[in-house]
Amino acid sequence: MTIEWQYTAGEDFGLLSLAGYLGPEGAHRFSGAIGWVLARGTGPVMVDMAGLRGWSIEGQLAVTEAARRLTEHGRSLELAAIPADGSLVPDGDCPPIAVHSDLPAALAAHGVRDQADEGGQEWRTSGWPT
Repeated sequence: MTIEWQYTAGEDFGLLSLAGYLGPEGAHRFSGAIGWVLARGTGPVMVDMAGLRGWSIEGQLAVTEAARRLTEHGRSLELAAIPADGSLVPDGDCPPIAVHSDLPAALAAHGVRDQADEGGQEWRTSGWPT
């Protein structure tokens, strides 16, 4: 099992929403999604994990590696609604990763009241749930 993703590039941030299971197979696909995000947006990247059914150690390592990649490009990573079956414990050399209880809290931290207000261009995997 793997993940599906949708990315929305707003004016001052990007929103990457995930669905599925972020395990060994999903970690590779997540890494590819981060490459997509780097090429098509600016500002911090919020990862909405509300659609995830869970994540493995490999998935958590992919998230910390994504934080490093984004930091190298002057961007930060933030998480919203991390899976209940685990917590992210980055190693000592990982950049800070803000964790929000849900997507509205993550958006509010950036002064955005509603995701729909931001508009922006969207991309998604073909299996993204509608």
